[in-house]
Amino acid sequence: MSIAVHENTKTFHLFNKEISYIMTVLPNGQLGQLYFGKRIHDREDFSYLLEIRQRAMASNPFEGDRKFSLEHVKQEYGVYGSTDYRYPAIEVLQKNGSRISDFQYQSYEVTDGKPKLPGLPATYTEAPEEAETLAVFLKDPVTGIALKLLYTIFEGAGAIARSVEIRNEGSEAVHLTRAMSLCMDLPDCDYEWIQFSGAWSRERHVKVRKLECGIQAIDSLRGHSSHNQNPFVILKRPDAGEERGEAIGFSLVYSGNFLTQAEVDTYDATRMLLGINPFGFDWKLEKEASFQTPEAVMVYTDKGLNHLSQTFHRLYQKRLAHGYWRDRVRPILINNWEATYFDFTEERLLEIAEKAKECGVELFVLDDGWFGKRCSDRAGLGDWVENRERLPEGIAGLAEKIEKLGMKFGLWFEPEMVNRDSDLFRAHPDWAIQTPKRAMSQGRNQYVLDFSRPEVVEAIYQMMSKILRGAKVSYVKWDMNRSITECYSLALEPERQGEVFHRYILGVYSLYERLTSEFPEVLFESCASGGARFDAGMLYYAPQAWTSDDTDAVERLKIQYGSSYGYPISSIGSHVSASPNHQLNRETPLYTRANVAYFGTFGYELDLNKLTQQEQEEVKEQIRFMKKYRETLQFGTFYRLKSPFEGNVTAWMCVSQDRKQAIVGWYRVLNEVNRSFSRIRLAGLEEEWLYELEGTGEAHYGDELMNVGLITSDAASGEVTADDRPSRDFDSRLFILNAKR
Repeated sequence: MSIAVHENTKTFHLFNKEISYIMTVLPNGQLGQLYFGKRIHDREDFSYLLEIRQRAMASNPFEGDRKFSLEHVKQEYGVYGSTDYRYPAIEVLQKNGSRISDFQYQSYEVTDGKPKLPGLPATYTEAPEEAETLAVFLKDPVTGIALKLLYTIFEGAGAIARSVEIRNEGSEAVHLTRAMSLCMDLPDCDYEWIQFSGAWSRERHVKVRKLECGIQAIDSLRGHSSHNQNPFVILKRPDAGEERGEAIGFSLVYSGNFLTQAEVDTYDATRMLLGINPFGFDWKLEKEASFQTPEAVMVYTDKGLNHLSQTFHRLYQKRLAHGYWRDRVRPILINNWEATYFDFTEERLLEIAEKAKECGVELFVLDDGWFGKRCSDRAGLGDWVENRERLPEGIAGLAEKIEKLGMKFGLWFEPEMVNRDSDLFRAHPDWAIQTPKRAMSQGRNQYVLDFSRPEVVEAIYQMMSKILRGAKVSYVKWDMNRSITECYSLALEPERQGEVFHRYILGVYSLYERLTSEFPEVLFESCASGGARFDAGMLYYAPQAWTSDDTDAVERLKIQYGSSYGYPISSIGSHVSASPNHQLNRETPLYTRANVAYFGTFGYELDLNKLTQQEQEEVKEQIRFMKKYRETLQFGTFYRLKSPFEGNVTAWMCVSQDRKQAIVGWYRVLNEVNRSFSRIRLAGLEEEWLYELEGTGEAHYGDELMNVGLITSDAASGEVTADDRPSRDFDSRLFILNAKR
């Protein structure tokens, strides 16, 4: 790993064993992009990569020089209006009404390790040798606005983290109306764009389209990253697949309004922009004040999409998530929500907990309905005080009883919301986000608290921390069930209303920071009506996230498969729920529900007392299985083998870090009759090792399993006989392979 700076040619080369990233100072003093891709040799002069030719009708910044035009030059942090007509990375509205800027190179700095970003989640290092960071300083001579472009390259990974600090060193305030985290100009457009889109209960479905001339973008204007789009996209070459080919992944470590955009010009160059959504964004930057953009992470691979995902997995699992639970296998939990909803007593909860303990569950989670007057979704949010009518001895008493059963206790909060029917709203109606003289829209009978106001965050912190200090709470599920409407803060002056969305998410981060710091051994799981804020920003504070409110095993194949492109398996909250499923009314076998949920954190969301004795014994076996294999399942290397978006069969696998063990999940949605024989090529094994298939005694070398394949034919391949294991709709199997070398 190295950052080479060539003073004579004003060229910067970031490289490690995997990648090279090269940029240079352009003739006009701005910073230009030369190359991002597979590692190449360093050299003093890469100027041949800066292609400048005279083009008809181009505008030129230098009088008499018709060759140089920013319209046709790849840039690092492009601005609009001085011969570049593409969407810019930054826009500064000045007092005189101008939006023109010219950020010229000043200096650079190279440091070991990686600096923290104040108030924001970001990747980090634990030792200086893990990464190097280049800071490039640019300044606009007219306004005095200074940029600090940060680039961190990590040891042994094809990843670069980028962000920008914008500082006002001028004589008057300005307004930032656009401040992107990343601007990346690519020399061609021969890519397919992969995005992860959906809605409530069908999050992160894989959508693929070819890049074409014009704008391709995804975004959110909901105040959070949303069910609908995810702040993560991939550009892949058309011939790239899971095991081979070039691709670049772009991930934003942010949980608020975002924009990811690819602009292809009429010369087939592609500009990628990633950052805070500029729509409605207006940040007043006073003299001597600074603004820090969220972090964006880029990953390059020439080894296929599985390798791209694995790079993100390792980085986010080990150097984004942090704290006590980062490297620990996750406890097997049971959540009472789908078992009781709001209709429970302490006695009923203990009945569920006792059976769960009998089956081997390690953590009991009390969901919504334990506080204030919360007997439905119409009241109580904001009043984080236990309801003594339901819980006579409070949360502390219930937690103590759960602990005596031999389990840990967890608790649900929705700290960012308030009901009109609550003591908090009656005392502070102005604390809800609202626009003067406008109606307040509702969602799920609730309003959003104005977390842009420190006093609101402080009040919620005081209530939550009191509960957590006073009871043995080992886990917190942090929910968020409503997008922001009528975005306005009654505490901010009119010219700062464009700051509310960003200040809101900074308030959320500040509350997370305080609580996770004060209660470091509490496992936090983020949630937003399922997967509405399943993003890298949340992963920094909560090492796992409730992936979707949809617990149907068949739908979860698509949701978890899509999530795996950018997020580690240890972050994917996955439960076994009742059948018929509460979201789809679909009936699926208990073993398939578990076989899907194993590839995540694993738990249950049902009343085990309502299962038959045979089903309870099956649950006990499932829990024993998960305890035995969860290290491999949660922290192994994950491979996608067959996509649920492309056929009737889905397959994926996890391989232990030492490659001695592999667990393959195979799923078929609808049964088939007299079908062809089938096999799946595996991945990630040692070619020379002999692997034994657990339960059969069969053994095959790694190269066989990866090139010939694992046979998955069953009763659907031919005529059914009495000796066959019955096949059925919504079928699944697990294959456990252990090295015998």
